[in-house]
Amino acid sequence: MKIILNQDVVNLGEEGDVVVVKDGYARNYLLPTGAAVLYTKGNAAIFQSRAAQIEKRKAEKRAQSASLKEKLDATVINLVVTAGDSGKLFGSVTASMVQEALSKMGIEVERKKIEVATHAIKMVGTYSVVVHLYESEVSHVKLVVESEIQVKERKAAEAKAAAEAKAAEEAKAAVEATATETAEN
Repeated sequence: MKIILNQDVVNLGEEGDVVVVKDGYARNYLLPTGAAVLYTKGNAAIFQSRAAQIEKRKAEKRAQSASLKEKLDATVINLVVTAGDSGKLFGSVTASMVQEALSKMGIEVERKKIEVATHAIKMVGTYSVVVHLYESEVSHVKLVVESEIQVKERKAAEAKAAAEAKAAEEAKAAVEATATETAEN
């Protein structure tokens, strides 16, 4: 069946495209949801008159996609999850977890557009997550998966280093104070 798309449909086409699909797909999904209309001379003329508006929206989507790509390429996501001593996660990191982390950063991306390598990450480490943007443009987001134990150990080491630095600074200040006292006497 030949149809004209009213809106962008994933893996099929964009608004205004004329495509041929199976009859059942058109009758049971595309036409009832308003995602498409039947291809007739009248409908084709209507879409021809709206071609400039459609092209303008496509250009806006491309511009939004380019700015989002820049933002995503510079993004590093840190996920802290529970894991065993060997680094194997109790569960896995999924696209919905990545989407949630991105939304906390103020970046809104549909879960369907996020592609996690091998569908689920099951070990701690650094990974690259692919985010599909408009048309064939993709962005690679760096994902760092850490276990809660690693984070606690790192924070303890940082706190210890900070305490040692503070103690050294205080000792240095005390030595300087005694040196100035002896110099004054």
